[in-house]
Amino acid sequence: MTAGSRGDVAPYTGLGHALSCAGHEVTLVTHSRFEPLVAGSGLGFHALPVDPRAELESSRGRGLHRSASGVGKLARVVEMARSLVGRMTDDLVTAARASDVLLLSASLAPLGHTIAEGLRLPSVGVYLQPRHPTREFAPPVLGTVSLGSVGNRLAAHSVDLAVERVFAQAVPAVRARLGLPRSRRPGAARRARERQGWPVLHGFSPLVVPRPHDWRAGLDITGYWWPYDRETQLPPHVRDFLDAGPAPVFVGLGSATVPDARRLSSDVVRALRRAGLRGVVQRGWAGLEASGDDILTIDEVPHSLLFPEMAAVVHHCGAGTTAAGLRAGVPAVPVPIQFDEGFWGARLVALGVAPRAVPLRRLTADTLASALVRATHETGFRQRAQALGARVRGEDGAGPVVAAVSAFHR
Repeated sequence: MTAGSRGDVAPYTGLGHALSCAGHEVTLVTHSRFEPLVAGSGLGFHALPVDPRAELESSRGRGLHRSASGVGKLARVVEMARSLVGRMTDDLVTAARASDVLLLSASLAPLGHTIAEGLRLPSVGVYLQPRHPTREFAPPVLGTVSLGSVGNRLAAHSVDLAVERVFAQAVPAVRARLGLPRSRRPGAARRARERQGWPVLHGFSPLVVPRPHDWRAGLDITGYWWPYDRETQLPPHVRDFLDAGPAPVFVGLGSATVPDARRLSSDVVRALRRAGLRGVVQRGWAGLEASGDDILTIDEVPHSLLFPEMAAVVHHCGAGTTAAGLRAGVPAVPVPIQFDEGFWGARLVALGVAPRAVPLRRLTADTLASALVRATHETGFRQRAQALGARVRGEDGAGPVVAAVSAFHR
């Protein structure tokens, strides 16, 4: 069960496929617009009614860009999500009634855990970000600045409480519906999960974010869960473009939206040409668009096929796109926009596979061109990216999840 943008869904198609290959019957429960992602994977699909792209493109969604701080944006998202989650509850309960085990993303964990408790089903968290409090870094959703060991933990607890607010109306209704006792205070369910040692498996590499030393037992990092891809070859027009010249740079912002797509597209084109590079620009939800003999605009193409062909990848640092760039072993130029993207961008810089982050609010043709020149001309970035990519590809991220689910059946 997961909710959010494409990056909050795609990794679970590969995880589900691995579970299916191990003999389990798997249903992905998420927004209906993502049903094509499971085609050919052997997974069932149960649709949730909310369309995340439509919500982000609404006046309320566009209002997120008016919040400069991570805290301000988080508050806006909490209120936005709170108004939407009730529309998904019936489908989540219906899907759970047909299940033996629930695997819950961070975006639905508080509600999903309550449903599992009410139906007496085992459940496991399957998270794409390190959500639990730690002294070692601040909550990823707030960006990159450490608040000190005490401050980091306090900030993470505050974020947890904000997330619980999303479900403040839905959870009591579900508890009553499924015959559970009424919750006593806000946050009581979260504290109960922690006391019980509720297991959470994290789908990113410990090479990228080592397991914090102060995490409790039951919180484990498995390695990445790669999306299931049907395609084995690039589309002919993409292949032709790649073969027509030197390796280009990928530019894409995934499911992120931007205030001015036309201006951003112009800056991207000028940056590529100032750096003397060809480009592959992905429209994405931002609506980027560019043209010319040296630039190709594309729609959805599997990152697993495209990224290894690139000289570098410029992206918003969503967890899934960050993983795809690492897997491909190519340098990156992070362009974080909001939430955990700053955290992942900082990790790429710290790992030596990116020269610097260029946050969207500071992006100009000059700043992007300067970062691109470094990423593509200083050989150390590619060498480190290739070495890290080989190690990341060698991890079996799905294996621990398969083992956990199989243990329930035993």
